[in-house]
Amino acid sequence: MKISLRNRISFLLGCALLAVSLTACAQAASGSDKSKDGLTIVTSFYPMYDFARKVAGDKAIIKNLVPPGSEPHDWEPTPSDMVLISEADILIYNGAGMELWVDDVLSAIDSSKLQVVNTSEKITLRPAEQHDEEEADEDEHGAYDPHVWLNPMYAKEQMRAIFDALVKADPANESYYTDNFDKYAAEFDRLDQEFSAALKNIENPNIVVAHEAFGYLCDQYGLTQVGIEGVAADSEPDAARMAEIITFVEEKDVRVIFFEQLVNPKVAEAIAADTGATTDVLNPLGGLTQEQIDAGEDYFSIQRQNLAALVRATGPAE
Repeated sequence: MKISLRNRISFLLGCALLAVSLTACAQAASGSDKSKDGLTIVTSFYPMYDFARKVAGDKAIIKNLVPPGSEPHDWEPTPSDMVLISEADILIYNGAGMELWVDDVLSAIDSSKLQVVNTSEKITLRPAEQHDEEEADEDEHGAYDPHVWLNPMYAKEQMRAIFDALVKADPANESYYTDNFDKYAAEFDRLDQEFSAALKNIENPNIVVAHEAFGYLCDQYGLTQVGIEGVAADSEPDAARMAEIITFVEEKDVRVIFFEQLVNPKVAEAIAADTGATTDVLNPLGGLTQEQIDAGEDYFSIQRQNLAALVRATGPAE
């Protein structure tokens, strides 16, 4: 029987409450406090971390919860993560149902001095697509698609929410944060222009993706996605869904089946083998590997790789 994420979190909360209490007692006994230079920021997963570090620069210590190479849809907080959040100045998360653990975590710790930033709060969300009643029952992410960061214009608004939080927490450095935000806001605008120009006159707007993470991006640039899985990358399609996808590929002349770096590509490869299509990577940017981080990759470089892959898939056959 499947154990829900909320039930798993409830178990962890008990452990975490003990850990937080022990940490507080240890600090009191030693006479230590939270005084430090600069802000401490905790981010939920990679895009939030990348946006925060770009705006905060060297004015904050930023700690990301989901480790490199991990899929954020499956991630759950540990007791040490709870302690980390309880000691931070700002918690930054995506929202829109991506981080189901947030409310439970915040109810379990003393968050009275913690600034909590839901970066998608002001964004118009798109409904999540469910292909059948069973999928709807199993989908823990809720009624909305959480992948707002893949639309560069929405990502800019998420960075703006982070900027506002930093100014509120550290008004003395407002001009520094403003300069950083303005720099990257212009970069989001350039990225949007590149996507718009490259995908303006494409031959085939239909794409098949590992899971339905690209709805906001597709809405922005006139593409249509069909996902092997729904908004959460945590299951495999049944035979009926596989047949639907294969029919779509054949009827719409889809030449490329996209898979993700952090998810097993075997289903995408099977569909490609059955239809004569090829495979390629389309990165939902839920997380980067340590190798990518060490190589200096970031949101913008990966999005430009995504754009190149989309042009190859939707443009004239080579």
